[in-house]
Order: sequence, then C-alpha cells, then structure tokens
Amino acid sequence: MHSRTLADLNQVVALGGGHGLGRVMSTLSFLGPRLTGIVTTTDNGGSSGRIRKSEGGIAWGDTRNCLNQLITEPSITSAMFEYRFGGKGELSGHNLGNLMLKALDNLSVRPLEAINLIRSLLKVNASLIPMSEQPVDLKAIATSGDTVYGEVAIDQLNELPLRLTLTAPVTATHEALLAIADADLIIIGPGSFLTSLMPLLLLEDLTKALRQRRAPMFYLDNLGREFNVAAANMTLAQKVQMMEKAISLEKVIDGVIISPTTATTHLSDRIIIQCPLATVDELHYHDRALLHQALNLALQSLK
Repeated sequence: MHSRTLADLNQVVALGGGHGLGRVMSTLSFLGPRLTGIVTTTDNGGSSGRIRKSEGGIAWGDTRNCLNQLITEPSITSAMFEYRFGGKGELSGHNLGNLMLKALDNLSVRPLEAINLIRSLLKVNASLIPMSEQPVDLKAIATSGDTVYGEVAIDQLNELPLRLTLTAPVTATHEALLAIADADLIIIGPGSFLTSLMPLLLLEDLTKALRQRRAPMFYLDNLGREFNVAAANMTLAQKVQMMEKAISLEKVIDGVIISPTTATTHLSDRIIIQCPLATVDELHYHDRALLHQALNLALQSLK
C-alpha cells in the first residue's frame, strides 16, 4: 500500500475553486481520464457575476479557469476560450470562455454537458464537474448579526462569519458523488477558504459522500496570505476543524500538505507533509513538480 504513487491510482478527485483547483489539476493532468475536479459554482463577481445577473444559471468562471490551465494543445479554439474583451463597451471584461460555456449551457440539457462539449473542443481529458447544476449563492451571518449575500461581499468580511450557508438547499451533481465514492485519493484546496472551498462542504449529499468515502483525503493549504482578512487570520488547525465540522465527521481529513513556514499546532494526530512547494517566480503558486512530489509523499505516508 505505502509504496503506491499517483501513477498507480485509478481515480483522483480534487475539490476547489478556480486558480487553486486548476493548479492541482494541471499538476495531475498526466492522469488523463483518471482525474476529476469538482468545481465551486457560487462565484458572483466579475464576468461570471455579470452573466449570472443577466442570464441566470451557475457561475462558470472557476470551471473556465480550470479548463484554461488544462489546455496542452494551443489552438484557435483555446485562444478564443481564453480571450477577454478589453475597451469600455458592453463586452468589456467578459471572458469569451464564460460566454461560450453559458451559450452551450443554453443549448444543452444540463451544465455538465456544456463542460464536456468544451472539454472535447479543447482536448482536455480530465473530467470537470460543477458542484451543483442548480444556481445557488453563498450566504453568511456576520458577527454583527447581519446577513451577507454572495462571495464578493463575504470576501470583504474582516471577521469569521458566525454561520456560512447556501441560499438554497441544492443537490450535488450526481457524477460528483460517484467520483468521490470511486476515488483512491481526494484533495481539497488550495483556494480562498471561505468562498472557494467551504461552498462545496455546504452541500449535504456531497458531505455525506465524503463521510462514506474509502479514499484518504488531504487538505492542500494556500502558500500566500489570503486577501480575505478573516480567512488569512485562521490557523491551519482552525481550517481543518471548520471543514470537519461542515462534513460532520472528526478526523475525516487524513493529512495536510503545507509550506515549511506553516504552523502545525494542534494537528499532531494527522499526516503532515511539510516541504517547499512554491514556484520560484510566484511564491503564492504551487510548483507543479514539487506538488507532485509532495502528493507522492502523502500517499507513501499512509499506513
């Protein structure tokens, strides 16, 4: 068992939001169809937010970001998909990729079909599954007692919210639950803790799948300080505790993969993989080769 490497696994599942999940998936893209990403769909900012406001539906930005990072064969299609409109007109700031996903969503029976059509156009082998195919937003009860709606507003909070919920009790995408059940390894993170990672753990059927899973689960922490003040001030142990409270199962997270500077107080009962992980030029980005090594170390640390 402990001599296994990533290459031996039949199914790896990564959970998260745009940049962080995209980084993990591009690191593991050699797994091809054995890799599945489950993507947060609660973004209400930027191009995604504008499309949701005018057209409804789920947020596409995080999925688009992951697809961008998984493109290995540049083409006209990939250049179009990555294109962002400039200028000051109505399209200014919009990503063509978001508009393409929204258009395909309108033409498809379900959002997952839209993603699969884009994946085949971009020659992306890994699966990407939206956490839910039903539109939903993030909502928080602030320490003041006020209700705060949407990721953008929640990211402005200076203190941890008293409660974090979704605006409606939506269901997780069926394929996401199947992927978790079949997984040999589950990774959550890195990403904005309150607005990219926690929304996934607010889906009841998804947390039930995590409680029943057979695969080890590792939390991959951020390397840089978060923009959100409340999340930036959380300790590693507090993050693990908050995730496990949401999943309703103690010690559901088998281990953490962290940078050499992260404090590990109150986490003595977990596998701790602590090693250099940052790229040379962007210290808040995980280096793909170093992350690959760290994940192999994590697998080898399992009893």
